[in-house]
Amino acid sequence: MKYLDDLEKIININSYTKNKNGVDLVGQIMSDWLLELGFERTVFTRNEIGNHLLFTTPKKNGHKILLLGHNDTVFPPNTFEGFSHDNTWVYGPGVCDMKGGNIVALQALRNIFNEKNNIFNIDFLLVSDEETGSDDSKEITAELAKNYDLCFVFEAAGEKMELVTARKGVGTYSIFIEGIAAHAGTSYLKGSDANLEATYKLQKLVELTNLELGTTVNVGKIKGGVGANTISPKCEMLLEIRYSKNEEKERLEKNLDEIINTSYVKGTRTNLKGGIQREVMESNSNQNELLTLLESITNEKILTEHRGGVSDANIVSNCGITTLDGFGPYGDGDHTKKERALKSSFEQRIEMMTKILKYFQTK
Repeated sequence: MKYLDDLEKIININSYTKNKNGVDLVGQIMSDWLLELGFERTVFTRNEIGNHLLFTTPKKNGHKILLLGHNDTVFPPNTFEGFSHDNTWVYGPGVCDMKGGNIVALQALRNIFNEKNNIFNIDFLLVSDEETGSDDSKEITAELAKNYDLCFVFEAAGEKMELVTARKGVGTYSIFIEGIAAHAGTSYLKGSDANLEATYKLQKLVELTNLELGTTVNVGKIKGGVGANTISPKCEMLLEIRYSKNEEKERLEKNLDEIINTSYVKGTRTNLKGGIQREVMESNSNQNELLTLLESITNEKILTEHRGGVSDANIVSNCGITTLDGFGPYGDGDHTKKERALKSSFEQRIEMMTKILKYFQTK
């Protein structure tokens, strides 16, 4: 299983999103491997974050396929480092999210490559900022996606090796409330309490949650006030919304606007910054047709699931491209120091993707 040696090599390089040198080093190693297979490389150079990389092959008649991954992880240097393994699991930053998925894609490409039959119609995009929301890369991804018929994304598989057909949309907002400071003991009525205004808004916002429809509204952070003897002149709230249907996004945005523009405490004013970070990825009939085809190609039943988390699959699917996610290995503990991936799931995913890519090479 040479690919585990390759995985170890890139896991042992810290590629925290803000660690440009580390992300670029991982990108260069991936480049070396892919260039050996005949890919050509386009570099989207960046100054503050790692470069985004597009690897392309010659085109001919047939489905144009985009493989999609990211080289960055969530772990700053010296917080979670190093690769290890036992008989069942591999451990380390990115083994399932998603350097492990990138290695699955790489090994499948190796399996279909030979000197007499070069790869065609398959491109591979590796971005460098997925873990911070793809704020820089999402326009590149969306523009490139228009060139493809199918997209396979290599985030981790589900516990039962499910592929992902739907992901929630997500929006992140900062709410800034301005009040009027006053001495809480001598001039109480002269003040306008920004903290109190925040409590009213907090309750209104949370009431927008609808778990039956998969909608959540969370105020994850509140910061306000000066001291115990001062009516609070300011308060900030950090808000996230997640939704499974576009109709819910419309409802949330309408109600959010109303809550922001209503002063529940006289004399307070509120401003809102932020917006939708990734649009919702909804299941569709094109996915179902593709899944039926993939089952015939692989001769196995393919399970699917919906996830609350987001990925760059959200971006591509919103361009109208038939997209499936979860082609990486199964793992858990991602975004924690307990991140691990199941060794046997690498074998399953590499075999699956080898069959799929080989099929499209013959069409």
